[in-house]
Amino acid sequence: MSAHATSTPGGDGEEAAAIAAVFADNKANLHVSGVKSMTGHLLGGAGAMGTFAAVMAIHDGLVPPTINLANLDPVCAATGLNFTPNTAVRKPVRAALANSFGFGGTNASIVVAKV
Repeated sequence: MSAHATSTPGGDGEEAAAIAAVFADNKANLHVSGVKSMTGHLLGGAGAMGTFAAVMAIHDGLVPPTINLANLDPVCAATGLNFTPNTAVRKPVRAALANSFGFGGTNASIVVAKV
């Protein structure tokens, strides 16, 4: 999963809580990545980059890391999600979700899958 993950107080915790709620039955197998940790915030291009990361995770079987993750926000930690800290994970990926949240409530999520 490619999280929006802008590393903002409140925003990351709310997103993490939503992901944990939606995927509660399967969160042990879920990897969440913050691609912006590697690229910075690309503003209008952020959604495309998150989608690209999701597609490439499926194609290459490599979940991108959330780099420089040393101190996980307590709200995020409480969700029990795996935020893929600092090191990519090689594993088969059949489907991935990319979140993109914009100013003024313009939000989107896209699911891509291997067929």
